[in-house]
Amino acid sequence: MNIYRQNILEHYKNPDNLGNLTNFNLKCQAHNPSCGDELEIKLKIENKKIKDAKFTAKGCAISIASADILLDNIKNKNLDEVKKIDEKKLLSLLGTKLTPSRLNCALLSLQALKQIK
Repeated sequence: MNIYRQNILEHYKNPDNLGNLTNFNLKCQAHNPSCGDELEIKLKIENKKIKDAKFTAKGCAISIASADILLDNIKNKNLDEVKKIDEKKLLSLLGTKLTPSRLNCALLSLQALKQIK
């Protein structure tokens, strides 16, 4: 198993950002109809900066690991920076090639974040 797949498994088994955030001020959700994965992200934003982020999910290893990795990456960033994150950036953070059928799983958390106005 390569190091990147190990990274995904580690984030799936021990996600740092999984859980409820009670003092959030923004919530976004996404659903993948092709597989049934569901994701909700809660953000605490102060002065246009993400101070904390948590997610809850019902999904596969790829969607959960991707959400955890993405939230690790956006904490303490300005909202304008976060809005610029695209598919290419998220896939580079995952660090492994995915089959076309798994891309929707990997991009579910980004789909949720794109709801930020």
